[in-house]
Amino acid sequence: MKEGGLLLDKVELRFRQVHLDFHTSEHIVNVGTDFDPEEFASMLEKAHVDSVTCFARCHHGWIYFNTKLFPERRHPHLARDLLKEQIESCHERNIRVPIYTTVQWDHYTANEHPEWLVLDEHGCPTGTGLYEPGFYRNLCVNSPYRDFLKVHVKEILQTFPVDGLFLDIVRPLDCSCRYCRTGMEAEGLESSNLQARWKYAVKTINAFKIEMTDFIRQFNEDCTIFYNSGHVGPMQRSTVSAYTHFEIESLPSGGWGYMHFPVAVRYARNLGVDCLGMTGKFHTSWGDFHSFKNKRALEFECFRMLALAAKCSIGDQLHPSGRICQATYKLIGEVYSQIKKKEPWCKSTRPLSEIGVLTPEEFMESSSFGQLPPAIIGAARMLQEGFHQFEIIDSASDLSRFKVLILPDNIPVSPDLARKLGKFIADGGSVIASYESGLSNDKTDFAFKELGVKLKGHAPYSTDYIVPKEEIGKGLPETEHVMYTRGLEVEPEQGSQVLAYVVAPYFDRTYKHFCSHRQTPSSGKLSYPGIIRNGRTIYFVHPIFSQYHKNAPSWYKKLFLNALDILLPEPLVSVEAPSTTLVTLNEQKFENRWILHLLHYIPERRGQDFDTIEDLIPLFSLKISLRVSNKVREVLRVPEEDPLDFEVKNNRIEFTLPKLEGHQMVALNFT
Repeated sequence: MKEGGLLLDKVELRFRQVHLDFHTSEHIVNVGTDFDPEEFASMLEKAHVDSVTCFARCHHGWIYFNTKLFPERRHPHLARDLLKEQIESCHERNIRVPIYTTVQWDHYTANEHPEWLVLDEHGCPTGTGLYEPGFYRNLCVNSPYRDFLKVHVKEILQTFPVDGLFLDIVRPLDCSCRYCRTGMEAEGLESSNLQARWKYAVKTINAFKIEMTDFIRQFNEDCTIFYNSGHVGPMQRSTVSAYTHFEIESLPSGGWGYMHFPVAVRYARNLGVDCLGMTGKFHTSWGDFHSFKNKRALEFECFRMLALAAKCSIGDQLHPSGRICQATYKLIGEVYSQIKKKEPWCKSTRPLSEIGVLTPEEFMESSSFGQLPPAIIGAARMLQEGFHQFEIIDSASDLSRFKVLILPDNIPVSPDLARKLGKFIADGGSVIASYESGLSNDKTDFAFKELGVKLKGHAPYSTDYIVPKEEIGKGLPETEHVMYTRGLEVEPEQGSQVLAYVVAPYFDRTYKHFCSHRQTPSSGKLSYPGIIRNGRTIYFVHPIFSQYHKNAPSWYKKLFLNALDILLPEPLVSVEAPSTTLVTLNEQKFENRWILHLLHYIPERRGQDFDTIEDLIPLFSLKISLRVSNKVREVLRVPEEDPLDFEVKNNRIEFTLPKLEGHQMVALNFT
C-alpha cells in the first residue's frame, strides 16, 4: 500500500531509525530558517537512515506545523511548515517519518491549564518546581487535557500521511487531582490510600492507551503506534494490543546504563510485537547539544540490538535553526552502513533460548515502574558472562520452551504459579531458585514444594561463609568464601541433598562485639545448609543475584554457573572466550539457518558519571561449540561469507573463529 508517495512497511520495523528530538524554547528566534529539505533528506539517505521520527509537538508545548485548530500553540518563531517539509522530502527517498507528540509533559499546557496538572497527596503539582528550569510538570490524562490530546492527534492524522505515531511520556502517575479523586470515589477506592491511588493510576493509563489506539484507528488503519515510558516491562503485557511495536529507550550514558537494554528487550521480544532499541548519539543524554558518542560505543549499542533480535534507533536533536549536523550524520552513517550490510542475516529472526528467568519486576509496587530490580540485573549479567541463551519472563509466560527456569532472589509463588512450576518440573524441566524465591506471598513457608526445603526463618548471621566442594565447587578452592548478605535458614526435606553448608562466623558484627574493619572471620563450624539440591531443583539460601549486581563476587557467579552445569550439562552454546564477550543465537526459520552473534566491546568507567567504550580489543582463535539437531551444510562468517571449517561431534558442531574484532556474525546453514 502506498500513502503520500511512501511504500508503507508492514508492522515489521525498519533497521536504521533516527529519533530526531526538537524541544525548542519560545525564547529562540528564527526557528527552522536554515532548514533545507533537500539537504535534510539527502544527508539522512547518505547516512543510511531509513526512518526518522519528526516532531508535531514538543515538551515545551509548541507545534511545528501550520495547525489550523491551535494556532496559539504554533511555535511563535517558526519560520516554515517544518513537519510538512520534513515528511515530503523524506517520503521522496522512501524514508519513513513516524510523527512525535508529547503526552504528560507540556510546558505550555501546564502554564495555561494548571487545573490539569497531576497533584500529589498534599495537593501540590509534581515534577519541575515553579522556579526551576525544565518542562517536567506532569499532566493528568483524566482531566479535560485528554480531550485536547484527541483533537490534536486527529488534526495530525487528517493533515499528514502518517506512517506512525510516537506518543511520549505515557506512564502511571500517583495523582490526587479532583478528576482522579472523583474517578476513584466512583469505583469505591479510597483516594487517601497510596496503594489504591497506584492501582487507579495503572488502570487509568492502561485505559488511556487502549482508548487512544481505538481513536487513532478511526482515521488511520495502518500507522504504527507506540507509547513511550522509557521502559518496557511486565506492566505493558496487559496493553500490548494498543501497540504495534516496542521502542526501548535505553541510552547507556543517559541514566539507563549498559544492563537496562538487554534485560528489557529479553522481556519485550516475547510479547508478540517487533522491537526497536533506542540509544543516542549524545555523549550523555537527550539535549546534549554539540556532543558526540564515541564511535565504538555507538557500534556496540547498535550491533547489540541486532544480536538481541531488535532493530536500531539513534537519538539526535535538530538544531533550532533546522540545519542538520554533518558531523553527527557522518558518525551515524559509519555505523548504519555496517548495519545495512548485516541486515540480511537479521531479518525475521527469533532468539533461540533454553533458559527462562522470572523477573521480580512483576511483583514490585507500581510506584517502582521502570526501576530494574537488582536481582534481575545480577542474573542477566551472570548468564551473559556464561554465554547462556535466555529470556526474561513473567508468571504468564509459556514455560514449555525452556529447559531451565531461574527464580532470582525475590519471586513469590502463588498457588497458580506453584502448579505451573510443578508441571514444568514434572515435564522434565529444572529450576534454580535463591533466597526468598519460592516462598508463598505471605513468606511463611515455601509454596514451591519441589525445592525440597522447609523455612525455619532468617539466617542467624548477616555475614557467613560457604565452603564449595565437588561439582558445585568446581573451579573454586575448597575453603571459606564470604556470603555478604543475610540469607534464610532452611531445613532440607527428606531426599534433598546439601551441596554446600554455611560456616558460621565467630559472631555477628555489632557495637558490642566486632573484629577488624569488616565482617567477623569464619569460626570453622558448619552451621546450616547453604545450597540444596532436590532432583532437578537447586536452591541457594543467599540473595546471590542481588549481591552480584552490587559488587560482583566472582565466586557467586561460579557457584551459580556450576549449578547450571549440573542441571544443563549440554548447553546450547559453549564458547572459550573472555567473559566480556557477548554471545547470542538467533534463528532465521525461512532461510533455514542459525545466526550466531559474538561481540567484544568493554564498557569502562573513565569518568565519574557513566560507563563508555572507546577502544576496540580484538580476540583471536575462539573455540565455539553448538548443540544442533539438524545437519549443517556450511558455516560462514557473514556478511563476509567466508567459510569456516567445522566438525560434528555427538550432536554438537565445533569450529574456531579466527578473529573477533568488535562484532562478528556466523551463519550455520542447514541442509
